[in-house]
Amino acid sequence: MTQTQTLSLHDRLVDCSLSLLEAGDADVSLRAVARAAQVSAMAPYRHFADKAALMAAVALRGFAMLEAEAVRADSADDAAEALTGQGLAYIAFARRHPALFRLMFADGAGKELPHDQCQGAYALMAARVAELVPAESETGALACWGLVHGLATLALDGRLPPDPAMERAALGLLTRAFTTRV
Repeated sequence: MTQTQTLSLHDRLVDCSLSLLEAGDADVSLRAVARAAQVSAMAPYRHFADKAALMAAVALRGFAMLEAEAVRADSADDAAEALTGQGLAYIAFARRHPALFRLMFADGAGKELPHDQCQGAYALMAARVAELVPAESETGALACWGLVHGLATLALDGRLPPDPAMERAALGLLTRAFTTRV
């Protein structure tokens, strides 16, 4: 078996796991993933030590997807507008991928990943915050992430109805606070 075949089966197993997760399969098993990938029940074990390792790979894929969406949303030249766009993309990602978002942040799989492999979207956001408040960039990044992640979590918990205008206004309020000098 070539390395390309090994990598493609690895990726296919992650893809199938993600599909099962997003289809509402509450307990994605290695057997179910093997069936979905149309491979033997033992094939996943050639790529993942156990279910936790597979779910960590799915969470890692989610972090890459979130980063890609943040990069697409970071299109404005104005740092405040770009930051607002990133926040809206983060919330929209959570709404579109609720099970994946929970896996990444609440269900343990994402928590087990090395921090540097999960911070792409955060680093992009922190860079924009640093443009707005260079003297307080770390505190500002924490405040921004807390607001965006909180809104996303509230949305998933059914406590925040979809209202892009209100979400934009909340994020705009934060970015204006960053740029207002008293």
